[in-house]
Amino acid sequence: MGRREKYIFATEYNRKPHHIFRKFLLIVLTILLVGFLANVIFNYNLRYERVPVTVANLPSDLENFSILHLSDLHGREGLGASIKKALGSRSYSCVVMTGDMLGKNGETAGLLEVIRALPADIPKLLIPGDEDPDYLTPYAHSSLSVYADWAEEIIRAGVTILDEPYLMTRGRNDAARIWFIPEELYTVSLESIERTYQGVLERLPSSLTADQVAQKRVAEYQIARVARIRETIRSMQATDIQVAVSHEPLSEAISQTVVSWSSRTDVFALRQASLILCGHYCGGQWRLPGVGAIYVPALGWFPDDSLITGKGYIGRIPQYISPGLGTSGAYPYQPFRLFNNPTISSIELTQKFVE
Repeated sequence: MGRREKYIFATEYNRKPHHIFRKFLLIVLTILLVGFLANVIFNYNLRYERVPVTVANLPSDLENFSILHLSDLHGREGLGASIKKALGSRSYSCVVMTGDMLGKNGETAGLLEVIRALPADIPKLLIPGDEDPDYLTPYAHSSLSVYADWAEEIIRAGVTILDEPYLMTRGRNDAARIWFIPEELYTVSLESIERTYQGVLERLPSSLTADQVAQKRVAEYQIARVARIRETIRSMQATDIQVAVSHEPLSEAISQTVVSWSSRTDVFALRQASLILCGHYCGGQWRLPGVGAIYVPALGWFPDDSLITGKGYIGRIPQYISPGLGTSGAYPYQPFRLFNNPTISSIELTQKFVE
């Protein structure tokens, strides 16, 4: 009897750890399932962010000038209806897209879907990102245009590719003026660009192949673009508002260097910019609630959020970094967005002080 009792008790004792393990496993699986479902909601729940920005010298006719800022779609499809719903009946002064809006191989379907969801009657500006193909093509292609096929598609859809300053005006006699300027123009040497493409033209033979004809088109386009930029810079006034548009955020060190290249009396200079708009980081791609981004290439583990998303300052210049809409291939071990809503932002300029 004693042996039987020992056997029975041993069996009950051995079952207990397995029972606890099953409970633990069930809890873990439940947590993972809840986390997965929550992340699905995050990924498909488009966030609309209103971002007021103080511009002390803002003309009264530009008060509440609103910029719809989108970035880093990476060709993602299926967001058109969500964007249209998020915008509702709100009105905007313009749309600015800060790069990496195309798919991995230059696909335009997702971007065209987004464009169709936007108000049709306002300017739409786009700068290419580091993962986008070149917008100009030095090779023979399906048309005689200097633009690559993808660029032609979005231009036909009403988008301006921002490779030179773009002016918008308001008020009586268009006295209130705001420029959208590719950030690289504050640092690039127009003389070097001109010399480079003059050299291309001089080296071309008298009898041209189809590809050489395309190279000639690009060279002539760039030389004409430099001439237009020079004329634009001469027309700028000290009272004009300048918005710098970049794909990658500016660092404090880079901005200080660029600012040092100009004097306080220069009208066209980064130091005169009232705002910098950019994207690139997709908000860190993987985020933890209450913690922030987990890992960002080039910035490391748990970087300061001010470096990768939201409104911050570079010196005295406000810089807004879009959290983006899609998934970047720059995160090879983070193949989806984690607890990171795709976001569109309404940047609203005001003379009033805001935090």
